[in-house]
Amino acid sequence: MGDIMYGKILLPTDGSECAEKAARHAIIIAGQNNAELIVLNVLETHSLAGLPVEDFTSKVNEVFRREGIDALERISQIFKDMSREKGFVRGIKLTLKTEEGHPADMILKIVDDENIDLVVMGASGKHAMERFLVGSVTEKVFRHAKCPVLTVH
Repeated sequence: MGDIMYGKILLPTDGSECAEKAARHAIIIAGQNNAELIVLNVLETHSLAGLPVEDFTSKVNEVFRREGIDALERISQIFKDMSREKGFVRGIKLTLKTEEGHPADMILKIVDDENIDLVVMGASGKHAMERFLVGSVTEKVFRHAKCPVLTVH
């Protein structure tokens, strides 16, 4: 069997500690493959439904700024730190994306649209009851992605 090569790696991030741990793994794998690393933050807007239009727009902008950009900036900083520490990071093309929608659905859409070869994502470690009540983004992606999914706890 030949070596497996990954040309495009997707790193979904929500700014959590698990996502940051996953970022380190994704950066190493991308560096070993001279791959494109697409970092994705999904703003889940269904919780904002029902607000008046002007409040909705204001709230969306606030959430994007606070959560989305902060999460992407943290991953960018990890990338920069690892670039200084390890020379292999130089071959990576880094793309930052922010999307709106349900996180699992958007991740799966990006996997299809971008022909992703590998998804590397953090596993939040939710308990069984919590997964049952709210669902698990990681679990849905793991079950439905058309490519390998590496989860980092």
